[in-house]
Amino acid sequence: MTFKSLSDEVRAFRAAHPDVRYVDLICLDIPGHFYGKRYPIDMLEKVAAGSLLKLPQNCVLLGAQGGLHEIGDYCFNDGDPDAIRRLIPGTLRPVRWEQQPLGQMLISSDGTDSPIEFEPREVLARVLARLAAKGIRPVVAFELEFYLFDRALKDGLPQYPRDPLCGDEDDQPNLHIERLSRFSPVLHEIVEVANEQGIDANVITAEIGPGQFEINFGHCEDGLQAADWAALFTRLTRGVALKHGHRSSFMSKPYLDAPGSGMHVHVSLYDEQGNNLLALDGGTPLRHAVAGCLDWLPHCMPIFAPHHNAYRRYGSRVNAASRASWGYEDRDACVRIPDSDARNLRIEHRLAGADANPYLVLAAILGAMEHGLEQRAEPIAPLSENRQSGIDFPMDMLAAVAQMRHHPEVNAGLGEEFVMVYCENKRQDHLAFMEHINAREYRWFL
Repeated sequence: MTFKSLSDEVRAFRAAHPDVRYVDLICLDIPGHFYGKRYPIDMLEKVAAGSLLKLPQNCVLLGAQGGLHEIGDYCFNDGDPDAIRRLIPGTLRPVRWEQQPLGQMLISSDGTDSPIEFEPREVLARVLARLAAKGIRPVVAFELEFYLFDRALKDGLPQYPRDPLCGDEDDQPNLHIERLSRFSPVLHEIVEVANEQGIDANVITAEIGPGQFEINFGHCEDGLQAADWAALFTRLTRGVALKHGHRSSFMSKPYLDAPGSGMHVHVSLYDEQGNNLLALDGGTPLRHAVAGCLDWLPHCMPIFAPHHNAYRRYGSRVNAASRASWGYEDRDACVRIPDSDARNLRIEHRLAGADANPYLVLAAILGAMEHGLEQRAEPIAPLSENRQSGIDFPMDMLAAVAQMRHHPEVNAGLGEEFVMVYCENKRQDHLAFMEHINAREYRWFL
């Protein structure tokens, strides 16, 4: 439903949900966590009517554990200034999984007079605006894999989820439809709550890992909204899972002996007349777009694999590449071309982990496709012609950051300030992670 104004949207929400007293105003930071504030709903009406909404600018720079890193002049040398945020129309929705009635609404600095250059949503908004100025309209669909775990940890480690009916562990994973039936209460409510949030979540698949599932979204003609859906889906999935006695995680590789979880992104490009640009001239633009994706991929690895665990997913025996590659109907490829008619011709970018930031993943994919269309280069051989075809990409965070930091096309496409901030955030997060000595090191070397 669309409203004439934000005030109308808030009033309609209050009328439909009179028991809601508070609304969480939320935005995604660089590591992919939501930050924000909980507002009384009567104050939300004032914000919708024009009162300024401000939060510290540096909330966007939070590390993976919530602390601040010193990055350039930010955080410790800038006085921690506030920055204006705006409410995102159409995102005020009820929250079903909390104990008390609650609402939530997305906020962003994009579209304000002084957007934060390194805010993930703003990075994507700039890429989409540049494509729109060229008459290019992306249509996007995300697919997200995730794991369910038992609520209780054992020695700090996750445990397989248990069948709510018989209490058995989900320790014999497969693609059988019966696994959907065993976990249907939590899976169906995840989809229902997603739909209440305005997310077109639909198909549910049992994946190969223990407690692993995938839920797909419909194709969306608004790239920002498509990424909003993916971001909001991760929050609601965790909340609904806890309500049903499970933990949930989009962690890239929670078990070394089971498949990782990916974020697959389908992208088509259309012109203003509705023609699929990738299908023109016998599919030549499709090959150019693929070449751009493969060219950028080694230089965007900190986005696709944003932390140490994410690199454990690559090189798996199950549909997780270790080199940049492409192919038709080939799930071993980073860039897969699904079988389709010319109207729906698209790429499926399969490299990102499920815990990557969806705004940044989509921005990197679209920037790479734009680069390829402009360069008009031909891609390397597809895997169907040569199973060894591929381009090496870095397999650890420090090498990945070094390869992204000064790449001219990535800096130009995503923004120099963003690339600097993002790379330094990831570098410092990685160094902080490596400062901890785990039990295995003591077992090996004491």
